[in-house]
Amino acid sequence: MSSVDEPVVLEERTVMGKGLNSLRSEGFVPAVIHNHGQESVHVMASQKELTKIYREAGKHHPLELHIGSQRYLALIKDAHFNPVKQTLLHVVFQAIRRDEKVEAEVPVHLVGDAPAEKVGLMLLHQLDVVQIEALPKNLPDELTVDASKLVELHDKLTVADIKAPEGVTILTEMDYPIASVVETKAQMSEEAAEEPAEGAEAEAAEGEQATGEKEA
Repeated sequence: MSSVDEPVVLEERTVMGKGLNSLRSEGFVPAVIHNHGQESVHVMASQKELTKIYREAGKHHPLELHIGSQRYLALIKDAHFNPVKQTLLHVVFQAIRRDEKVEAEVPVHLVGDAPAEKVGLMLLHQLDVVQIEALPKNLPDELTVDASKLVELHDKLTVADIKAPEGVTILTEMDYPIASVVETKAQMSEEAAEEPAEGAEAEAAEGEQATGEKEA
């Protein structure tokens, strides 16, 4: 069993507003649970534990939250980080119901080898996550797409190339690109260097033609 499948034990908190900085200095991360229009529940957990949970669960894996005798099934709706230190500052949980579909943000990964890379081309990754809708039990930890279709320059994979599991609806636009085949910077530099030379040769040829016409 993964650690995200085990209950996440949180503590209720009474500290709000300006007092949150002192809470963080003590090694805790403040969080809140939104629950279908009911009063929000203010909680906290250790920085280390909550950071680990976020890295493993992301915004797609249902979590069993325990706060004393209270129980919630929830998704992480949002997480805020310090822009410099990249430490977790605050987490927002959204309570969900097992029998109701929810929207979630799921990672997308390329699987297999891309033939284009083997001939020296480069893959430009343009999309890391997609929005989906499913029952909590059907939420996947990731979605994959076959990289073997990326063969030549300008080939691309879009959201339409993802094969969603049964019970999962992809909400992201189907034509949104996931990855494209492009030239490396070195290849683009070589082409740029060749263009002036080709232009000079064309001008020289025109000059020779004009000289020949005058002599004639």
